[in-house]
Amino acid sequence: MLYPLTTPSRTVLDLSGLWKFMIDEEITPIDPKQPLPTEDVISVPASFNDQTASKKIREHNGFVWYETNFDIAKPLRSQRLVLRFGSATHEAWVYLNGQEITHHKGGFTPFEVEINDYLKDSDNRLTVKLSNILDYTTLPVGNYSESTDQDGHKLRHVDENFDFFNYAGLQRPVKIYSTPADYISDITVVPDVHLAESSADVEVKVTTHGEIDGVKVTILDQDGQAVVSGTSADTTLHIDHVHLWQPLNAYLYTAKVTVSRNGEVIDTYSEDFGVRKIEVKNAQFLINGEPFYFKGFGKHEDSYVHGRGINQPVNVLDINLMKDMGANSFRTSHYPYSEEMMRLCDREGIVVIDETPAVGLMVTFGFDVSMLESDDYQDDTWTKLKTADAHKQVIKEIIDRDKNHACVAMWSIANEAATFSKGAYEYFKPLFDEARQLDPQKRPCTYTSIMMATPKTDNCISLVDVIALNRYYGWYVGNGDLKTAEQATRDELQEYSDKFPDKPIMYTEYGADTIPGLHSNYDEPFSEEFQEDYYRMASKVFDEFPHFVGEQLWNFADFQTKFGIQRVQGNKKGIFTRSREPKMVVRYLKDRWTKIPNFGYKK
Repeated sequence: MLYPLTTPSRTVLDLSGLWKFMIDEEITPIDPKQPLPTEDVISVPASFNDQTASKKIREHNGFVWYETNFDIAKPLRSQRLVLRFGSATHEAWVYLNGQEITHHKGGFTPFEVEINDYLKDSDNRLTVKLSNILDYTTLPVGNYSESTDQDGHKLRHVDENFDFFNYAGLQRPVKIYSTPADYISDITVVPDVHLAESSADVEVKVTTHGEIDGVKVTILDQDGQAVVSGTSADTTLHIDHVHLWQPLNAYLYTAKVTVSRNGEVIDTYSEDFGVRKIEVKNAQFLINGEPFYFKGFGKHEDSYVHGRGINQPVNVLDINLMKDMGANSFRTSHYPYSEEMMRLCDREGIVVIDETPAVGLMVTFGFDVSMLESDDYQDDTWTKLKTADAHKQVIKEIIDRDKNHACVAMWSIANEAATFSKGAYEYFKPLFDEARQLDPQKRPCTYTSIMMATPKTDNCISLVDVIALNRYYGWYVGNGDLKTAEQATRDELQEYSDKFPDKPIMYTEYGADTIPGLHSNYDEPFSEEFQEDYYRMASKVFDEFPHFVGEQLWNFADFQTKFGIQRVQGNKKGIFTRSREPKMVVRYLKDRWTKIPNFGYKK
């Protein structure tokens, strides 16, 4: 799927702005053939939850409605016109001038529909019905129930099976773009690096629609100068003296594609890409043939007022804060991030672990590992959850969207699933097979492992290329006891190293809730002193293991969650506050990470 760009043959119309908005109380049916019966407005793109002063709206579970009006300039009427949603969280029914034109389920990937046949001459009305309901068929997973109030009105209840707020809405840009009737529909770029020769062969596959008899592919360097070109829809182009895309040192080429008929250029599109080689070999994660060490974070798309909505200034700030600390990577926990963020990471040289929204794949949650003493532990997870179809769909959609991004170094198929329960392997094996088959660049695959999934109990380790551990010794287990936590961390990493000597190991979560400004002479949990000592303890152990390839802490910044006795205005494990102010530990991590090279970290 191509990102909407303005080119000599294409135009993009951005529908960002104020849209009509209302929640559906499911009392009086709402007819999309009529204008929405409200004058209330909300800003798009953004989550709807934090834009009003209404508790009822913020915590609404069920359906909401959006509406806007637009015109199409007459010169564009002869073009193919496509309505594209960057995302709609979590399920959307789209109406144009009262007629349903498309439906999409899944809240973090784009979808689009041609609209020429539904347009009026002027004043077109676009209406979206949206559901934020999560249940045992959706990703993420929610515990869903229904009841009725004293007046007989239906009440919908969603208890999120995950630790972040269920922000929803039209959270990413809504655009209309034009193409000619005959057009480029997709471009796939697969670089094959020859490190010894400092060259690369770049395979470019162009998919077209309509009457096309000519295809030209020109690779431009970062200065816009032509390097090499070919005249086929499936061509391999050789680059000598290739500039490699490196972590924190990005270099982007551009594949400029033109298609023609009878010698006349019909459509043009330019796809940026980086040339780099990703491998897992000898228990190391290699980028361009060198052992790479991940330094960075799990994070969230989360900011004040925007909620989970795209916030480009915050994205730019976050990347700058990361680079200032010497960080080189993050994981898109726990869903695919916006295309705009992925394009930014391509340009800034940030390595990304790209994760599906498969979070909450568990019906029994806790940190009691004693229940797993038997070798064939089984709970109800893989009989009650019906997420396989949604999971397969999102793997296809995320790879289709992100396949050409140089920044994407690994796919994370799930976060903290019940891989310790009987039936997990049978659930995950087809999904890993699907990801490996669909990805033209054959990137490594992993999932992040919850604490109950130990070297003994995890049924799915054979599926991963990299062992990615989420561990909280000293916080959720043995809170405040860093001496015991150090030994537990060391013992488990040793067990993984001994049992899986061919697999690299990294931490994708570890951290401690910390209240900014809270200090303690006694190293008490929640104090800034404890957070720093926690990370110093973990760092000490990490450096003892040669096959340990990275540390991505939890979390980059404090973020909003549902309320609860463990969450005071959200999760406070950030090393930055939600407004991106540093906690004390940032100085320690900056000192550590700036001394650790991206490649060949000698421990």
